Amino acid sequence: MKLLFVGAEALPFASTGGLADVLGSLPAALKREKGDDLDIRVVLPLYQSIGEKYRGKMEKVTEFFVQLSWRNQYCGLYSYDLDGVTYYFIDNQYYFSRGSLYGNFDDGERFAFFSMAVMEMLPKIGFFPDVLHAHDWQSALTVIYLRTKYNWMKEYREIRTVYTIHNIDYQGIYDMNILGDVFGLSDYEHSIVEYNGMINLTKGAIVCCDKLTTVSQRYAEEIQMDYFASGLQHILRMYSGKVMGIVNGIDVDYYNPETDPVIFENYTAETVAEGKAANKAELQKQFSLPESPDTPVIAMVSRLASHKGFDLVKYAIEKLLTRDVQFVLLGTGESELEVFFENLQKRYPEKVSILLAYNKDISKQIYAGADIFLMPSKSEPCGLAQMIASRYGTVPIVREVGGLYDTIHAYNPETGEGNGITFCTYDALDMLDACLRAIDLYDDPEQWETLRDNAMNMDFSWAVSAKKYLEMYQNL
Repeated sequence: MKLLFVGAEALPFASTGGLADVLGSLPAALKREKGDDLDIRVVLPLYQSIGEKYRGKMEKVTEFFVQLSWRNQYCGLYSYDLDGVTYYFIDNQYYFSRGSLYGNFDDGERFAFFSMAVMEMLPKIGFFPDVLHAHDWQSALTVIYLRTKYNWMKEYREIRTVYTIHNIDYQGIYDMNILGDVFGLSDYEHSIVEYNGMINLTKGAIVCCDKLTTVSQRYAEEIQMDYFASGLQHILRMYSGKVMGIVNGIDVDYYNPETDPVIFENYTAETVAEGKAANKAELQKQFSLPESPDTPVIAMVSRLASHKGFDLVKYAIEKLLTRDVQFVLLGTGESELEVFFENLQKRYPEKVSILLAYNKDISKQIYAGADIFLMPSKSEPCGLAQMIASRYGTVPIVREVGGLYDTIHAYNPETGEGNGITFCTYDALDMLDACLRAIDLYDDPEQWETLRDNAMNMDFSWAVSAKKYLEMYQNL
């Protein structure tokens, strides 16, 4: 079977979030499952930010010109092999030599060029996949172009398509006036992408794809509800027969407390008590908090954005701090939230420590050193942090939403079952109650050891999800 993944980012080359984790981990997991029976390739833009460490080892495959509307643009194609997967990079300095991956005024044009270049590269590399799997709005046009512009050719017509929504809040919405000029679509194709009087690339991909997936089963159900769908609920209900959810995994080799080189002391499930204690002491020292082995450390590693539940945290945090706890936060985001937590740290220097930064090494040190991980999201398509925290033996507190609902199950002290603490309603006092329940369990060493072991021994590897993806591809 031949698979082609199309997306805007992938680890270790370019990353802003969870999409990069998926495109960096899932292809390799699929390859491990099927070996030589699977020819899997990934294509993404050749961004300026991709370092010489990778650029220096890329091979130039070919170059050609891409015709899109009135534009005829140069496209270079480079390749890089990693973990048995071939990664292709679409090169055009005008579009991709930018300081950031997204957020440019012409993102629509940039990713239209990228999508058309993907279509044009297939005959040039002699590779027509059985399944093309496009991810998020930046690659939605590959699905649309395949069905509107290339379907007359047998090699293209036989390609089946999967479109994955990682976060439905980002849909690729543009003014209808640029339909032809920027996207090269005709009036005949207007109805495919039109939604509420605008171009909506995600809507177009939903219409054109053979299968629509999300990154958790719960989220697949939620995006058909008015509250979660960001306006697309009508079209998602119309095409509900296409929709399925497969929860993401994590790279269990990269996130492995037994071998992780950046944490303060390595440990296993058998030595977790001693390992966590050593990492906790170093974490408290690093964040200038009192070294108190019996004080539970509650941590958050997150973008500072309201939909991550920070309005609940703002309301409840000072009530939580009346207990014997410490609170550690790593992340950047909305300026109002940054100011709030900086002021909180000034008022409670013995209990609160904030680092307004994005740093993967420090995040892993927090996962290893904290006792409790708080994730009170308003919406969460999948979430990786709760799985990473569990991997390091840090008990997650989550709201029962999206992928958090699918991966973390409430601990029952009577039966000893469950791998975390959960709460249901989006309410600050409900979240506070969950935190207090976690602290009470922490004060009961026998119960806490059971809960921590349950969390640490969950299988969140990509191998589980890869089997479900393979079944879907084979059915297509």
